[in-house]
Amino acid sequence: MILVLVPDAEQAAIDRLRQNIEAKGLLVQHIHGENTTMLGIAGDTSEVDQESFLRIDIVDSVMRVSDPYKLANRKLHPQDTVIHVKGHTIGGGNLTLVAGPCSVESEEQILSIARDVAASGATFLRGGAFKPRSSPYAFQGMGLDGLELLKIASRKTGLPIVTELLSHEHLDDFARDVDVIQIGARNMQNFSLLREVGKLKKPVLLKRGLANTIEELLMSAEYVLSGGTADVILCERGIRTFETATRNTLDLSAVPVLKKKSHLPVIVDPSHGTGYWHLVEPLSLASVAVGADALIIEVHNAPQYALCDGPQSITPEVFHTLAQKLRRVHEAISN
Repeated sequence: MILVLVPDAEQAAIDRLRQNIEAKGLLVQHIHGENTTMLGIAGDTSEVDQESFLRIDIVDSVMRVSDPYKLANRKLHPQDTVIHVKGHTIGGGNLTLVAGPCSVESEEQILSIARDVAASGATFLRGGAFKPRSSPYAFQGMGLDGLELLKIASRKTGLPIVTELLSHEHLDDFARDVDVIQIGARNMQNFSLLREVGKLKKPVLLKRGLANTIEELLMSAEYVLSGGTADVILCERGIRTFETATRNTLDLSAVPVLKKKSHLPVIVDPSHGTGYWHLVEPLSLASVAVGADALIIEVHNAPQYALCDGPQSITPEVFHTLAQKLRRVHEAISN
């Protein structure tokens, strides 16, 4: 529900109205448009009497938002959300590169890759400490030891950490040590985890599930936003289709659709989206061309020996060349 306020509404009256709405257990968002001021209301508004709002002097009109996601909806938040992390931004017309290995394997490995991708223009370091694997016998990551190595690489390069949280068990560790908490595709609809992560009020990178719709992704983002954080990044990482030529089918149409439906920044993962290193470059370039705010790319200094997802990882040298091309494409579409 959106309350459109009269042009001369006094701030004291707006504050009183907001407090009265919040007392009903609803969430209120102040929306400043170019010519209008509105209050967006999220939560269970089914029992709210729309006519009662129209009797309030400062309310000009009332609109219902039919989409089930409210806080993630562009109708309630016309301006793009821009996320700030340690002096770096995601969204707002910038092109952000997040790079690093699928999994942390050693201090030498993560530090070497972090230095290489930073030199090439990456501003965030990705790396898996906990790895959800289809096989129980596959490498599961180094756990908290891997997180400690990410912290070392972050301190020495200045790159903020992006890494995946798998369970409630490590919420405190991630709240303390991780800059952007990644929720992977397998946990996209782990609603209790999403709510708890939202309460940490840290940036969250939310990956689309391998068989989930765009609306389901936005509803999962709604869980995180309703938990308390305002900073959610929506990630397209490929969905499962009948096609077997690639690991997943990277749905680039999701980028402009999400940008129209939501104010949240959109990141694309061409590594998981394709499963093959030689497809990372063309799909990265295409992602920028269709409007992605950021890319998250797997980079490994020796992909042939990687303990996890070597076939889809590019080398630091390939990443360096790709970063230059990405900047040129971004500059071209921004002019």
